[in-house]
Amino acid sequence: MNKSALQVARAAYQPKLPKALQGAVAVKEGAATESVANQEEIKKLFPNTYGMPIVTFEVADKKAELPAMNVGVILSGGQAPGGHNVISGLFDGLKSFNKDCKLYGFLGGPSGLTDHKYIDLTADIIDEYRNTGGFDIIGSGRTKLEETEQFDKGIEICNKLGIKALVIIGGDDSNTNACVLAEYYLQKNTGIQVIGCPKTIDGDLKNNMIETSFGFDTACKTYSELIGNIQRDCNSARKYWHFIKLMGRSASHIALECALQCQPNICLISEEVEEKAMSLDEVVSYIAEAVATRAADGNDFGTVLIPEGLIEFIPAIKKLIAELNDVLATPEAKEVARNKQIDYVKEHISEENLKVFNSLPTEVAQQLALDRDPHGNVQVSLIETEKLLSHMVATKLEKMKKAGKYVGKFAAQHHFFGYEGRCAAPSNYDADYCYSLGFNATRLIANGKTGYMSIIKNTTAPAEQWIAGGVPITMMMNLEKRNGKMKPVIRKALVELDGAPYKYFVSKRNVWARYTSYVYPGPIQYFGPTEVCDQTTKTLALEQQK
Repeated sequence: MNKSALQVARAAYQPKLPKALQGAVAVKEGAATESVANQEEIKKLFPNTYGMPIVTFEVADKKAELPAMNVGVILSGGQAPGGHNVISGLFDGLKSFNKDCKLYGFLGGPSGLTDHKYIDLTADIIDEYRNTGGFDIIGSGRTKLEETEQFDKGIEICNKLGIKALVIIGGDDSNTNACVLAEYYLQKNTGIQVIGCPKTIDGDLKNNMIETSFGFDTACKTYSELIGNIQRDCNSARKYWHFIKLMGRSASHIALECALQCQPNICLISEEVEEKAMSLDEVVSYIAEAVATRAADGNDFGTVLIPEGLIEFIPAIKKLIAELNDVLATPEAKEVARNKQIDYVKEHISEENLKVFNSLPTEVAQQLALDRDPHGNVQVSLIETEKLLSHMVATKLEKMKKAGKYVGKFAAQHHFFGYEGRCAAPSNYDADYCYSLGFNATRLIANGKTGYMSIIKNTTAPAEQWIAGGVPITMMMNLEKRNGKMKPVIRKALVELDGAPYKYFVSKRNVWARYTSYVYPGPIQYFGPTEVCDQTTKTLALEQQK
């Protein structure tokens, strides 16, 4: 492998561990748990893994001696910085029990398990990937584990390799898969444990047990560096409005965190748009009025942050999408040729939704009618919301100019920051957090746990004070409609409009909107003063402030 100077230096970094994981470990169990909603339905679906207690690890007096065990690991879903360190933590955690333990990596995501494609992750391989971004050590994939045949294929390869436990590193859907798999393996008395690790740069896999999903810290710092660079250029050229779309289909965590770091003129929060039942025209008017106010001060430039999934949170469009999802999930719809989809949709949706559909620009309407992703969702990343909004703002400003309410010049630039953050080299926080998650997973395995997610808490404190443990995945579940059917899934975490991060943002945004209050975060720092290189996200700092 060809390595940069930074990669060579970074390989020497030893991630920090919570004190409870540094030596002998004792397990402390709490009370029985319940799912966040649909308790009776979830209990019926998961009779063997429902109601298990939250567990916390504490320092013990005597280290347990364990026989050699084999463990399998799967990377699932989109990439997130720090995945390699989860695997490094798994490897080191297993070797700390017994040097003869083995870690097998299934290639290309969950399909590697069902297709029996794997590699033996040796020390030489692991050392090549410590503290690096990406998922390329074994690759990832989006195959859903839903069918009995898939589960049985997994049992077959685990028995062949002598695998005692599987660790699935993924987001909400991937960890839902992990829970389903754990339930099935318990039902069949296979002796195979399943542990999940919380991953997604979108930040929507979080709750009172999971402070943050790994990769969010690094991705937000990477995007904030780029936004800061654009804002510096914006303040230098003084002639463009930059419309910047950011990752985050289901929630606006990334946009909010980047706003807190960079202080742009405008940041749209999808959850607020939905709460206020704003129309598309109202969103456009909000931006246009801010542009006009700055123009009156002589500033024909600015920045607008837009969450990727904004369009789905506008109530009228959300209602339209919900019906489109049902219509397009039918067997008949799947047989319709792509060039006939628009006509088919118009014939099968309600009059109210047809009116909304016809009001949209042709390109957006076409994109809403495209095939869904594997989870039955609109592929919002294909909808150029940033261009749609800037075009509509320009039209609105022309009308305002004729009415004497706008005196400036408007020119727009467009950006979509997505892949730029998914595989960045992990920040110090993510390097430590991910390593701890992986190491902690081996302690859950050693204590016979299955159907649990590895969790690390108290992460705004120094790493030694972090709290390690596990939470039953069923505790985070509810029922949602997917591909036209109600299915058990982990509930996504939205931006809380009564939460400290959002409230802080609201207290500042009017000033940021009018004045040039930009902050330029610069690149992720690995080495240097603590105030530069060891800070958590603004979101976590505000949520955990004492």
